[in-house]
Amino acid sequence: MKIICIGRNYTEHIEELKNEKPTEPVVFIKPDSAVLPKEQDFYIPEFSNDVHYEVEVLVKIKRVGKHIKEEFAGTYYDEIGLGIDFTARDLQSKLKEKGLPWEKAKGFDGAAVIGKWLPKTNFKDLNNLNFSLVRNGEKVQRGNTSLMLWKIDEIISYVSTFFMLKKGDVIFTGTPAGVGKVSPNDYLSGSLEDKELFKVNIK
Repeated sequence: MKIICIGRNYTEHIEELKNEKPTEPVVFIKPDSAVLPKEQDFYIPEFSNDVHYEVEVLVKIKRVGKHIKEEFAGTYYDEIGLGIDFTARDLQSKLKEKGLPWEKAKGFDGAAVIGKWLPKTNFKDLNNLNFSLVRNGEKVQRGNTSLMLWKIDEIISYVSTFFMLKKGDVIFTGTPAGVGKVSPNDYLSGSLEDKELFKVNIK
């Protein structure tokens, strides 16, 4: 499986990092080795002093597809989830300054938290989902999929023009504002429409 991530998909997050607003989706990939095993703690890597949490709505692809039209994108997934795109922000900043790829800052071991999956039929409107991240009892990120620059089906259609999508692939759809640094002994939990889908300890 591959993990396809969308960057800069929420305007307020673009502004908080002082990035340019993209004219088309920003796409990057994490390797499958980036997935944090279930029930395992997240260990801050020794090569970074500034790892950030980024909570995101996830989509799991259920069948092979290429050049998928937006109107048919909904037939390629049945499950919605929530996760964290951990980012070594200090390393990413250095790479961006040099015009280099972000993989070292985004694809390191444990950098992808994938929570529980829920049937998409549980939700009335996938383009109006509330989600949040809580750190040590404080809600630090709040988002709603209605605020995405590119909605889920648009993302699937766009990505499939470059990469064949396969069963089991996961799409991270972007993070809202409120990203921040994690520290040892932090406790993070993520909820989608008030259902807790993951929790993780930081070491």
